[in-house]
Amino acid sequence: MSDAVVIHELVKRFGDFVAVDHVSLTVAKGEIFGFLGPNGAGKSTTIRMLCGLLTPTSGEATVGGYDIGKQAEQVRQNIGYMSQKFSLYDDLTVEENINFFSGIYGVPQDRQSERKEYVLRMAGLTDRRSNLTRLLSGGWKQRLALGCAILHEPPILFLDEPTSGVDPIARRSFWDLIYELAAAGRTIFVTTHYMDEAEYCHRLALMYRAKVIALGTPAELKRDLASHALLALDTSDALGSMKALEGQAGIYDVAVFGGGLHVTVDDPNAAATMIRRALGERGIEIKRLEPIQPAMEDVFVGLIEAEERKQA
Repeated sequence: MSDAVVIHELVKRFGDFVAVDHVSLTVAKGEIFGFLGPNGAGKSTTIRMLCGLLTPTSGEATVGGYDIGKQAEQVRQNIGYMSQKFSLYDDLTVEENINFFSGIYGVPQDRQSERKEYVLRMAGLTDRRSNLTRLLSGGWKQRLALGCAILHEPPILFLDEPTSGVDPIARRSFWDLIYELAAAGRTIFVTTHYMDEAEYCHRLALMYRAKVIALGTPAELKRDLASHALLALDTSDALGSMKALEGQAGIYDVAVFGGGLHVTVDDPNAAATMIRRALGERGIEIKRLEPIQPAMEDVFVGLIEAEERKQA
């Protein structure tokens, strides 16, 4: 299987600020590739370079076989791009937006009607074709934006925080569409800060402070974290528990998770004994203490904590 995206030592500086720092990775054709990281990590800047919207400071990359530095126009013709801020026109109807973007993307005149009907069906908007776009909910706007991005049938799609600010049911529905597109052979490069969405990707890169600090399938990244054990801890005083446990021997990390804590430890049995003693001495009641399997959020927190310790 050949690669749809190849990135080698990509760098982007804005004055003295390094937004992307020597990033290298490949994305295979037909792959759903997730780009994770906190806000400001450099995900969107990397995407904009790959879409030919920003010029790299150094390094190189090809998208669909085209050089992003020398063939930016060919890159733009062969990709679909959906940003976190919807680029739709609120004062146009659903159908008028599709007609407008058909023209922008150069869809041949004799295929525009067929492509429009496909997008309306795919996005579930056939019955809403005459609705003003501003009256659509966030989830429906998102589906319309995705439909407009694929009107010209691009082989590669870049989705930059596409589900930001959308409710969980609409996000799940949107990912169903992404799977359909990938099954039809399209390559999907998607940035997200939602950890549950990371589970839907074939492979992931975690970006932190302008660098890629981890790369692999969700299962591989969880397995890497499995060199340590994870305990779920619910107590009568979460903040007091964190203070009591941080810095204790055999405990690598204590992180808030929902209403409780996730504690990364070396030896779960020895750690459980120590936790009971340390919290008992402070009069903190333990409601739950048991080993659990790591979620992507645990992987995310663990990798960033490890990176910070390395840099310190």
